[in-house]
Parts: sequence; C-alpha cells; structure tokens
Amino acid sequence: MTKTKALIASTAALALAVGLAGCGGKDAAKKAAPAAAARAATVVRIEQRPLTGGVEASGVLVSREEAAVGSELSGYRIARVLVEQGARVRAGQPLVQLDDTLLRAQIAQQAAQTAQSEDQAKRVVGLDGQGVLSQEQIETRRFQAKAQAAALAELKTRESRMTITAPVGGLVLERNARPGDVAGGGTTPMFRIARDSLVELEAQVAENDLFRIHVGDAAKVTLPGGQTIEGTVRLIDPTVDAQTKLGKVRIRLPVRDDLRPGGFGRASFTDLSRPVLVAPEKAVRYDANGASVVIVGPDNRVRQTPVKTGQRGGGFVELLDGPPAGSRILLGAASFALEGDVVKPQEAPAAAAPSASAR
Repeated sequence: MTKTKALIASTAALALAVGLAGCGGKDAAKKAAPAAAARAATVVRIEQRPLTGGVEASGVLVSREEAAVGSELSGYRIARVLVEQGARVRAGQPLVQLDDTLLRAQIAQQAAQTAQSEDQAKRVVGLDGQGVLSQEQIETRRFQAKAQAAALAELKTRESRMTITAPVGGLVLERNARPGDVAGGGTTPMFRIARDSLVELEAQVAENDLFRIHVGDAAKVTLPGGQTIEGTVRLIDPTVDAQTKLGKVRIRLPVRDDLRPGGFGRASFTDLSRPVLVAPEKAVRYDANGASVVIVGPDNRVRQTPVKTGQRGGGFVELLDGPPAGSRILLGAASFALEGDVVKPQEAPAAAAPSASAR
C-alpha cells in the first residue's frame, strides 16, 4: 500500500513538472515570437544641421537717399526753372534762378550808404582826445561805418543765393518749382533728388527668415516686366513691424534707367544656410492627416508622430515642430511598419541618410 501511494505521488509530481515545463515553453515562445518576427529597418536620427535654401520677398523700389532742395530766402519770385523732373544733375548745378531786380536796387542803395559812413569814419581818424568832437560822437561814426558795411555784406550774400543749386548729384525725382512762385512760401521743397541716382529695393521679409539674411548676401531682383537684376543686401532694419511681423531689407542695385522709386520688385535670396532641426525627406510620411515621422523607441517599437515641416534643401526637410534632436526615426520605406511593431534598427550615418533606404 505504501509503495502504491508512493508511485501515485511520483506520477503526479512528474505530470505537474511536465505541465509546468510546457507552460514555460509556451511563455518563452510567446516572448521569442515578436523578436523572431521583427523586420530589419534603417533608422536615422533627427539632428541639427545647416539647411541650404532660398527666401523670396516682395518690396518697393526706393531712393537710397533723397535730398530736398529749397530756398534759404523768402519773398523773392522764381524767374526761371532750369531743370525738369527726371533729369540727372551734378552737384552745384543751377536749378532755379530767383528774380533779383529788387535786390540789386537794395544793394546799390546800401553801397552808397556804406561809402558815406566810411567817409565820415575816416574824418575822425586821429581826433581821439583832442576835444574837437566828443569821444561818443567819434565812436558813433565808427560804429555806423561798420554797421553799414555789415548790411552791404548781408545783401551781397543774398545775391549769391539767388541761384539755387543742386546740393548733390543724382536723379531729379520731383519738381515743385514754377516760374512766378514766391520762394519760401511753403514747406514743400522745390525739388527732390535721389543722390547719385541710387535706387534700392526695400523688401518685406518674414520675421522667421530675417536671421537667415546677412549684409553682403547676394539677391536677385525681378521687376514687373520680367527683367532680373543682381543685387546685394546693404542694410537690414533692426526692427520688425508689430502688426505684420515683417522686417525691411535694403538691397543695393546698379544704376539703371528702368529703376523708378515707387515701383514693385521681388527679391530672391539664394544659397542661405541656417542650423535647424532636420530629417531626411525620405523619412517624412504624408497622408490625409498631414506630415509625420515614425519614431523608433528605446524598446524598438515604432510610433507615428505628426510633424510640421518647413524649408527643404540637400535632401533634408526642416522640422518646425516634432521630435527632439537625437530621436531615431525610420528611413525610406517605412510604410510597412504599423503602430506598435517591433523592428531591428540598423542606424545609417547622418551624411548618407538622404540616399539610404530601408532593408
């Protein structure tokens, strides 16, 4: 009886052991199954690198610097206007001749008074302290002679200003002077001159692109007629419009007859580079929900994550919003991967990423 009980107990223990072993084998098989089913895939990391690309912006042609021309004198009529709008003038060239008829008469009268005062001043030379005239009378004659001479000099200075000349050379943009007008009668200048005939494009550039543009960068300007002009960035405005979020960039252009201030132009800034977060273009998926990448997590499971893309260049695309730098993403034919799948990642060098493909 004792042997029978022992045999039964031994048989039960053996069955239990076999059962447990069978369960353990199934669990191990389950754990091994995903690893065996995992597919090899090429991955690359999101990184920060210079992205080469272009920026386009529209703007208005403006004078680099304008000179306003007016008269220092008032009350004199314009006798002649010597240049027309659109003319190119040199510095010092006569623009307007004022009527000096009245002034010449005043100069003649003042010259006579000055000569008389100087003659009276000469008569008291050497009479100081002799009692012939009081010292006060002597000093009065001398003072009057000096005052009359100063008045004559002031009139002759006016005479030299009767011809209004160009303060700078350049293109006459606007003419407001007319024969018969009275000089100094208003605040409107007689002429506006573009110094050295220099016309620039004042391009309106989005705030996000301003930091990509630097003084000295090349720019190509296209006019409405289709003509293209090579220019250079001369100045970047240090402020951004609070409403439009646009900044001004001045582009230096060569002197040309078809460049007219107020006209329209479109600038193209090429070969610009900036360090940004990028991913290979082949790693970005596009569907009805927009752009996305497939992230490979630490457990090698994949997860689709939406991204917002920006500029493209050199086989890479800028990630304005998405995973941080260093994240692993599937490259190339990532469409086989479903959410939660396990892959065998094989990391590709970043430089080779645009030409690499999933295995």
